[in-house]
Amino acid sequence: MAWFRRRPRPGGPGGRPVDRADLEHLTQFVRSRRGVEAFIEPQTTVTETTLLLVAHDGEWTRRRIESPEVARRFAHQLAMPVYDVRLLGYPQRMRDYNERQRRRPA
Repeated sequence: MAWFRRRPRPGGPGGRPVDRADLEHLTQFVRSRRGVEAFIEPQTTVTETTLLLVAHDGEWTRRRIESPEVARRFAHQLAMPVYDVRLLGYPQRMRDYNERQRRRPA
């Protein structure tokens, strides 16, 4: 049935091209923190491919990225280790940071 056909999204297999503001945000995060590692989160039926950056203290940020290949290139350009979150999982320091933030008084 034609009702359920999905139209291809512009920008290729990963959806829309990456917004320059997203790349600038990721770059500033890396440059303003130490020990940052990159984690590629795969595309799902609900979200596009994202790049998660985690600093030494567990502080993190996430932005949409065009594809895993673009994420790897970005990380290598900034001399950052890059991991696939499906293989490695999320770092404990990120979970600890989230817990500290949750317990902080408002």
